[in-house]
Amino acid sequence: MVPKWQDWPEVVLDARWVERELSGIGRYTVAILREFAAMRPEFRFCVLAGSAERAEWLAAEMGAAGDGRFAFVPVAGGPFSPRGQWAAARLARKRGAAVFHSTNFMLPLPLAGRRRERHGTKCVCNIHDLIPLAHPEFTPKALKTRFFPVYRALMREIAARGDAFVTASDSAKNDMLRLLGVEEGRITVVTDGVDGRYRPGGEKPSARGEAKRILYVGRADPYKNLAGLVRAFARARELGLPAGTKLLVAGSPDPRYPEAAEEARRLGLGDAVEWLGYVDDAALLKAYQEADLLALLSRYEGFGLPVAEAMACGTPVLCSDAASLPEVAGAAARLVAPDDTEGAARAMVEVLGNPAEAARLRAAGLARAGRFSWRASATALLALYERLVRA
Repeated sequence: MVPKWQDWPEVVLDARWVERELSGIGRYTVAILREFAAMRPEFRFCVLAGSAERAEWLAAEMGAAGDGRFAFVPVAGGPFSPRGQWAAARLARKRGAAVFHSTNFMLPLPLAGRRRERHGTKCVCNIHDLIPLAHPEFTPKALKTRFFPVYRALMREIAARGDAFVTASDSAKNDMLRLLGVEEGRITVVTDGVDGRYRPGGEKPSARGEAKRILYVGRADPYKNLAGLVRAFARARELGLPAGTKLLVAGSPDPRYPEAAEEARRLGLGDAVEWLGYVDDAALLKAYQEADLLALLSRYEGFGLPVAEAMACGTPVLCSDAASLPEVAGAAARLVAPDDTEGAARAMVEVLGNPAEAARLRAAGLARAGRFSWRASATALLALYERLVRA
């Protein structure tokens, strides 16, 4: 007897963004796949991986090894390479896929119908942000900025070919409407989620007499304004931060952008700033739980997942009032302008020096974080797939 699921439509999901060191997009992809595996929707999934090792890792991470509804297929070539483009397109066509979903902005162009021509496989991609189009000055050394005409032409081509686009905030959606001219009906806002593992971890180390900790999580690109955070931290020390307070920076170092480390040296911060480098999921969870404050003074974010994750761990949040961050934080964080060094410094002092304010932010953050779940995100994506299959 043929299993019922063999008749279900298939979604080819491009997970070649999942590398050994998980980026934000890699973490997003894994979280969504975990939910699909747990929900058992009436779809089959073919998951594309960058290597046999990554395919095996994904199957284990999802708990889907041996589950006939999921196929894990290594694909030669990355999402941007001609070889990888054609391989993904051929595979989707051969399998008769109903939907192709890339969790980042690149689609296999040979598969997507040119200039909105009708085609068998509906193509969906996530556009997490449009920073190089909206603010090229924020990514001066990125390939997208250095080869800006190519990037702009590629984004316009993808905008013309894609059947549907997913983004995580109204702010990012508005950028797509303004900069790419995508019709509103082709954009679905699906907020990012917070994994259930992100929850308070008990008493903070500072409550046991250890130094207070301010945590930053993210990249070093100029739009993240990490150098500005270092300056605000230095000013907060002058204004009366609790003695010994440390700034912990979690994220892979990027030799293209040494400004934050240089600023720390110029300001004589010494070991008051600790550069943690890349941290895995377990270390990141521990860092959130043990921090006394998360600080994110970005000039632009497509969503700003560290804000929601820190809140879920019971950690107060200070973030900028730019782009999508007010959507995520609501009234549950201290908001300042990205370049308001004095305002950010005073907020650090007030939160770390005032237990009542820290408790208020903790309670408000825990309530706010409850709005963001990967199950809700996955449910919204499945509803999008269903609409496309029926169209």
